[in-house]
Amino acid sequence: MEMRVPREMLPWFSTIDYEECTGCGQCFDFCKNDVFEWNEEAGQPVVAHPYNCVVGCSACANLCDQEAIRFPTRQELKKAIDEARDKLAANREV
Repeated sequence: MEMRVPREMLPWFSTIDYEECTGCGQCFDFCKNDVFEWNEEAGQPVVAHPYNCVVGCSACANLCDQEAIRFPTRQELKKAIDEARDKLAANREV
């Protein structure tokens, strides 16, 4: 039986390279999960609600012409899932 991992245990969310971000707003306009808020002063998006990001989705990064949005690699995600499952299994045994 595969153990379900709570979302908060998975570090899958975007990070923004603000030196590359031009503030075009495509990621902000695209994401319907409220991951981003808009920083009016900087004219750029902010990852305000990272755990609203759907695990495995990187569509906003694909939209970014400046390649300013990054996600963990699939290998890093798999490792995080495995580690979270190990931790949950160990807690069950206690």
